[in-house]
Amino acid sequence: MWGTAIRKIDAQAFKAGLKRAGAVLRNLTPRPSSRLAQLILVANFVALGVLVVGMMALSETRRGLVNAKLDSLRAQGELIANVLAEGASDGAPAPRLRNDDARAILRQLYVPEESRVIVFDKGGAIVADSHLLADVFETTTLPPPGQQPTDLAVQARGLPTRVLDGLSNLLRSEEEREALDRNLTDEVLQVIEGETVGGVRRELDGRRVVSVSIPIQPVRAVVGVVTIESYDLDHLIEAERRALLPFILIAALVTAMSSLALTVFIARPIRRLARAAREARRAGGRRVQMPDLRSRNDEIGELGIALSEMTEALWDRLDAIESFAADVSHELKNPLTSIRSAVETLPLAKDDERRDRLLAVITSDVKRLDRLITDISKASRVDAELAREDVGPLDLAGLLTELAESYNESGRTKAKIILDRQVRNGLVMGRDGPLGQVFRNLIDNALTFSPEDGTIRLRMERGHRHGQSSLRVLIEDDGPGIPEDNLETVFERFYTERPKGAAFGTHSGLGLAISRQIVEAHGGRITATNRRNPAGEVAGACFIVELPAATAD
Repeated sequence: MWGTAIRKIDAQAFKAGLKRAGAVLRNLTPRPSSRLAQLILVANFVALGVLVVGMMALSETRRGLVNAKLDSLRAQGELIANVLAEGASDGAPAPRLRNDDARAILRQLYVPEESRVIVFDKGGAIVADSHLLADVFETTTLPPPGQQPTDLAVQARGLPTRVLDGLSNLLRSEEEREALDRNLTDEVLQVIEGETVGGVRRELDGRRVVSVSIPIQPVRAVVGVVTIESYDLDHLIEAERRALLPFILIAALVTAMSSLALTVFIARPIRRLARAAREARRAGGRRVQMPDLRSRNDEIGELGIALSEMTEALWDRLDAIESFAADVSHELKNPLTSIRSAVETLPLAKDDERRDRLLAVITSDVKRLDRLITDISKASRVDAELAREDVGPLDLAGLLTELAESYNESGRTKAKIILDRQVRNGLVMGRDGPLGQVFRNLIDNALTFSPEDGTIRLRMERGHRHGQSSLRVLIEDDGPGIPEDNLETVFERFYTERPKGAAFGTHSGLGLAISRQIVEAHGGRITATNRRNPAGEVAGACFIVELPAATAD
């Protein structure tokens, strides 16, 4: 049982690891709609394609050239071997090669300057050499006196040649590598056994030689070996490498153009954005114009728009903080001025009645200060609390139902709250605490203006905003309504308008301002209007809260 459980846990861990790896790969893979990714891929692959096509074309040419050279040398070698077998060999008393006749025949044959023909007897000794017969000698440059001679292969092959040969060696077959490392003696000894050997091998001085060794067989017995070599392969390869230069130049040109394009389309706009960001940081609150990249339909354009919106939001926040500080200072001065006036007047009071009245004013203003400071503290913490809390699907209908029931069951309200739900799915993306504070503020505001035995109606309906589905909540009361000129002013900080008979200073004027701040942080909006009766007269106020609807999974 334990083994089965462990295997299940291991399988689950393996599946979870695969899912994580797949998520990482999906994040690393560029989006198909990414124009920058397409530009980078196309630019790089065009340059790479030029080189690959050129290398493949030249590789095929080189391989075909070597094969053609081998076929030509094999045909010439077989012809020379047949001539030597007929004119320079004896079959009695034992098969042998007549050395003098072989040299005479070889002297009469035409051998190209870049080729060499060597005849060996069956013991592997050289019988005739076309270079010696034609008085062609090879020269080697010796080092200065007193200096150690260097390896001929290293001296003949420079570093670039060795590097290219090393890379080319990766593409050779195993048979080609063995042929390249084989020397002439090994080749001759192998041919004496009766087989033809051909390929490209390397001399001691580093030169590549295309050689074919063919046995001389009058009948069946091998009496000697004919080796025909060609020394022009290195020159042909150098010519092919020179032919590769146009492809390299084209690839370099394409790479330079792609690099220039990447610089113009990526590096330069990013540099402009970075410079503007540094200027904004050093501006000390002064607004700095961000580069306008809205015409670009790619990630750089998205970055420019996001950076511009971010800086605008920061500047708006700075302006809001400055305005908030000024409003707070103004609102705190009023009760402080009243307290100071009362304190200064208190020693002059001659009777207890005036003294008690001044003390009541001081007590009322202190309570007002305490209420202002508390509401200011709440308002200043709203953004931080919204940023810390997680956003998730919230049952707005359930939240309104709980609020309506709690207010009706408390017995402390002078009006009855009625909830009218006109939608099934009341889900929004939001936070329970802040949105609950919004609707409590609106219900409390409606209760303040509602008459005795009045009705507050909460109605939730489906809406549509910015091309997306939304939920609209209407809070209606039977109060005197809102002056038409103040439908927007009521959401300003410290704005208060209380019904007649209400005690002064019992409200800070921050409730509706905080409500708008919370609703806008959730991507919604809050507005105020007046409810009218059939005669067109104002029958009460109506606050409308609209929030984006959440998609049910």
